Amino acid sequence: MDNWFKSRWFVRGISLFFAIVLYVFVQVEMDQYQNDSRIPDNNEGIQSVENVPINIRIDEDNYVVSGVPEFSTVSLEGPTGTMTATARQQNFDVYVDLQDLEEGTHTVELQHSGVPEELTVYIEPKTIEVTIEERASEEFDVAVDFINSKQLPQGYEVGSSEVSPQKVTITSSREVINKIAIVKVFVDVAGLKENIDNREVPVNVYDASGNELNVKVEPESVAVSAEIKNPSKTVPVTLSTTGDLPEGYSLSSISANVDEAEIFATSDVLEGIEEVSTEEIDMSEITESGTINVGLALPDGANAPELEQVEVTIELEQTRTVEDVSIDVENLEEGQEVSFVEPAEPAMNITVVGNQNVVSELTAEDFQVTVDAGGLESGEHQLPVTIEGPENSEVNGQFDQVTIEIT
Repeated sequence: MDNWFKSRWFVRGISLFFAIVLYVFVQVEMDQYQNDSRIPDNNEGIQSVENVPINIRIDEDNYVVSGVPEFSTVSLEGPTGTMTATARQQNFDVYVDLQDLEEGTHTVELQHSGVPEELTVYIEPKTIEVTIEERASEEFDVAVDFINSKQLPQGYEVGSSEVSPQKVTITSSREVINKIAIVKVFVDVAGLKENIDNREVPVNVYDASGNELNVKVEPESVAVSAEIKNPSKTVPVTLSTTGDLPEGYSLSSISANVDEAEIFATSDVLEGIEEVSTEEIDMSEITESGTINVGLALPDGANAPELEQVEVTIELEQTRTVEDVSIDVENLEEGQEVSFVEPAEPAMNITVVGNQNVVSELTAEDFQVTVDAGGLESGEHQLPVTIEGPENSEVNGQFDQVTIEIT
């Protein structure tokens, strides 16, 4: 036996035998598979393809058509392999042929091309109603509508603008062309502070009722440039006060640290502004000289970013009575004594009027009240009173003269 396996021809014969057996086994299995009634000879199915564009065949130089939907739904039925490949590649066309039809309204059937013959095709919609009209073209000026202008920052407005090109060519039926009332573009300016530079915006076409018209526009968009500006105006600043100063005070002067202010607002707001006042200063609450800060009472829509507050300097005069100021007798002779008859005591009240900052701090020691008894003999004498007080103040004594007795 071992000698057989050592023989090259024996090994070759055994290999050939097993190869024949394997071939016969495979052939039998394949025949059984092909004869199995559960495996169909021709596997078929149906599949839908949506949003298939509808092409229009017409003399586009002379006619326009309306009523053709943009897309259709195509159902394919037939062998699965062919159907699946066709649906996936979509290398077929759906179209409506209007080349032999005259102007007017027609009911036509959608057609197809490029679908393999073994497939059955169903198109939805099957028929459509179309209107064929004479083609017309005209040029129209393009208007610009700036929307959301109320949402511009306060004080900003749209200035001059340009459109390029200024005219567009619109193509449609003569009937539709005659309906055109408005050709415009819309530019949103909400929140803008910078100029608009060649912004591309689509052109819109409307009839007199504001209905948008489906027409061909050439070019479909235009470039818009616009100035976004913040106008300003320099006007005088005035001071506004209310109420009266408390009793004992009078106004010496009131002034602001600025004479004018630059006001920013839209042109129509600025037109009505000739001056701007401060917010009201309540004088009834003012009891001392000094500087206060007040805002500007700006009209609605106006602002003054460089002048949020105004410094107002107020100088007051105060009228005040200083009581019990001593009266001194000067130049008595040696050995003479003096007593007061009228008033009975050597003192009187002094009324002083002057700068509030000075007057409010005065005391009796700030005044010198004297009478001159020089060269007088014994007896009663009426003498004028001399009063010396702070500079730049008006002083008035309680008495113009006093009566004294010299002994």
